[in-house]
Amino acid sequence: MTAASRRIEANGTSIHCAVSGAGAPVVLIHGAEADHSMFDGFAALLAEHFTVIAYDQRDSGSTRNPPQPYGLAEMADDAAALIASLGHERAHVFGTSLGGVIAQVLAARHPRRVDRLVLSSTFRPGVPPLTINPDVFSRLAALRAGLPHTAAEIATYFFPPGHIAAHPEAVAIFNGTGRTPGQRQRRAGILARPVAYDPQQIAAPTLVLAGADDRLIPPAHTLSLAGDIPGARTATLAGLGHVGTLQAPDQVAHEVVAFLTTRNGGNEHGRTGEESARAS
Repeated sequence: MTAASRRIEANGTSIHCAVSGAGAPVVLIHGAEADHSMFDGFAALLAEHFTVIAYDQRDSGSTRNPPQPYGLAEMADDAAALIASLGHERAHVFGTSLGGVIAQVLAARHPRRVDRLVLSSTFRPGVPPLTINPDVFSRLAALRAGLPHTAAEIATYFFPPGHIAAHPEAVAIFNGTGRTPGQRQRRAGILARPVAYDPQQIAAPTLVLAGADDRLIPPAHTLSLAGDIPGARTATLAGLGHVGTLQAPDQVAHEVVAFLTTRNGGNEHGRTGEESARAS
């Protein structure tokens, strides 16, 4: 299904997005080193059921923004403005990795804009990743300084070995993002800027997804987010690493579609769902 390119002007930023499908809107929020294209395969599957909006964050892809520093609050405000500017009162939101952090702030800061929320392979706003997995993030910092020669080792933190063996082209993803030094500097400072965030303000039914083989953000940390968010449920996806939407988009889409189309999002009476292991 072909996606239509759109450009929305909001918050001093020219936001590029790709829109496909029909039905209830779903906004996809990408990870730190990616752009909306990381969702190409995943979005095509969701577009069979929903209007899918995959956009480029500030200093990513084709989006253009001022050179001033920004943080999670500004990025959440961008997502809220995107939903409204495309003519929607509210939308489902899927965020992965850094995108999941932005999605949490969006849902707490703009609760009327978020229908249902899916958080994938992510962590808490205000918690530096280095404190979550210090050995891995220290190693990644050193490896990034050696790009492109270190791309193959970097890939092992995002995908399981079996996936890399079957899809050696996945290594090329980590050769470099094409961002300018200024863009990289602003992106690197996002999490350092303070943000007001209270998970109790999240009113949307929420699903927290973790890849069982995620080496970057430990699955236990991701799943623990459900304890902060009222009524959240969890699912663990067997065999998946950090970037499930690239590794197995059909497996992630199956979980997301089921959650977004189930009455009450599986959170009847506001109870926290039990973690479930998914083997297919």
